[in-house]
Amino acid sequence: MSRRSGILVFAVLGLLRESPMHGYELRKRLNTSLGVFRAFSYGSLYPCLKTLVSQGWLIEEPGSAPEDALAASLAGRRAKIVYRLTAEGKEHFEELLAQTGPDAYEDEHFGVRFAFFGQTSRDVRMRVLEGRRSRLEERLEKMRASLARTRERLDDYTLELQRHGMESVEREVRWLNELIESERAGRDQQRSAPESQDQSGSTGGLPRDRGSARPDPSDDTAN
Repeated sequence: MSRRSGILVFAVLGLLRESPMHGYELRKRLNTSLGVFRAFSYGSLYPCLKTLVSQGWLIEEPGSAPEDALAASLAGRRAKIVYRLTAEGKEHFEELLAQTGPDAYEDEHFGVRFAFFGQTSRDVRMRVLEGRRSRLEERLEKMRASLARTRERLDDYTLELQRHGMESVEREVRWLNELIESERAGRDQQRSAPESQDQSGSTGGLPRDRGSARPDPSDDTAN
């Protein structure tokens, strides 16, 4: 399976874990929620769905809305097929969700992984974020070295384009730093919660000082 196909499988299983969908709705969600799939077509999606069905990770069911079935019958078309995640499919998605190898740090795969951080454990989120940061820091170092070697040979516009690329990477590194610090703060709160509970007699997990609660850098990362 190619890397791009693997990303598609991960995304399809993740979306169907939220709720069953028919193919058109699934493609729409891939396009709108996960921008990396804007260029994907039905020709890519439906073979993927058929493969997942053959693997036992999805099942096909007829559309349940009576008006859909009636409209399809009157038009001489088949009713829409709804795809539902099986128990085996959910288990496989959770296995994929726990993986933190180098592919998780790459540009396209990281964006998809980040979209499902709400379903990901804190330790896995930390490893993916730190891996992504390391990858970008390596990229930034190479970009700076390349710019230093070629600066004198570049015209003003090419030089500006190089600077723009570096600034984009620097912004993402700063963003990742904020996310990592936020995750660490949340983990530290979890560790100190039993001690706080013993001292205060509170049964809640958060400290009494709500102002010290973990900031929420993005709705997608909230858990």
